[in-house]
Amino acid sequence: MSKRLEDFVKNNREQFDDLEPSADLWSRIEKHLPAAGAAPQKREAKVFSLSFVLKVAASVIIVMGVAFALYIRNEKSKGVDLASINPVYAKQQVQYASMVESKMSELKSLTKNDPEMYQEFSKEIAKMDSTYKRLNKDLATSPNREYVLKAMIRNLQIQTQVLNQQLYIIEQYNQMKKDTKNDTKDI
Repeated sequence: MSKRLEDFVKNNREQFDDLEPSADLWSRIEKHLPAAGAAPQKREAKVFSLSFVLKVAASVIIVMGVAFALYIRNEKSKGVDLASINPVYAKQQVQYASMVESKMSELKSLTKNDPEMYQEFSKEIAKMDSTYKRLNKDLATSPNREYVLKAMIRNLQIQTQVLNQQLYIIEQYNQMKKDTKNDTKDI
């Protein structure tokens, strides 16, 4: 391939040599060159003061500290992957947590006419929920995560039982009110 290129250039040399540089090309190049007797220009070295260097270093340290703090905060907020501890327990935890959530919604809707009863019932659940949150927080640092996860599930089971009892009491209370109204209408 290179042999063919060499042969082509040799055979067509006259066609390549038809362009000549302009006569003033060298004078334009000379304008950009330094004068013949002039010494070459030295670049001036930049000098930084100690205070400037310390300010820059302090800024870098502050930025890195803030970035590290945000990283740590983000890692803590992610929480622990329950499925990595025990997939069966993780599934149970999700199941009971959703049951507690739905029971709380049902409780709120049934007690909308009686806010005092709702407050009284929700205080009990709030106590258990604070225990659950503390267990969830301890889960990240616990050496026996499976044990803490079991305790979390047990807490959710108890919350579900208490909510079921509260809902039963509300149903009984509403039924009693309905029966009382029917008895007064009959009289």
